Amino acid sequence: MQSWTVWNTSLMWSFALIALTIAIHLTGIGLIVNVIEKFRSGLLRSQHYLGSTPTTVAVIVAVALGLAALHGIECLIWALAFVRLGALLSPGEAALYSVDSMTTRGASGLHLEPSWRMMGAVEAGDGMLLFGISTAFLFYVMIRLWKADIDTRV
Repeated sequence: MQSWTVWNTSLMWSFALIALTIAIHLTGIGLIVNVIEKFRSGLLRSQHYLGSTPTTVAVIVAVALGLAALHGIECLIWALAFVRLGALLSPGEAALYSVDSMTTRGASGLHLEPSWRMMGAVEAGDGMLLFGISTAFLFYVMIRLWKADIDTRV
């Protein structure tokens, strides 16, 4: 019965971390949208347009870097939880394990303590959700910017 309690604790921590990381991700995306809109407004006020190809590429790269930073923060949150729960002892190993799990690569050779191993699998699921959200958002930004680029040429 004790292993069932430990497994439930691991799962509860995992779901709490999923909720937290998705909330952080969506908040970060909202901030990125606000920055893009301020940038766009500034360009419009200065008689420039957002649709030029170099500007479009620069904005897409900046958005991708912002999303990568969000993923890094989210990995560190999982890593912090692993260390605080005693699933991994070293913060460096916890960070590596977390990045490895979040990206679903799974080749670091590190292992969580047996009672916390479910969290590694659940983190991989969280990573798939977060990367899916990032991919959808980046695709949306690309379409909007390239449409602006085409519309300004016509």
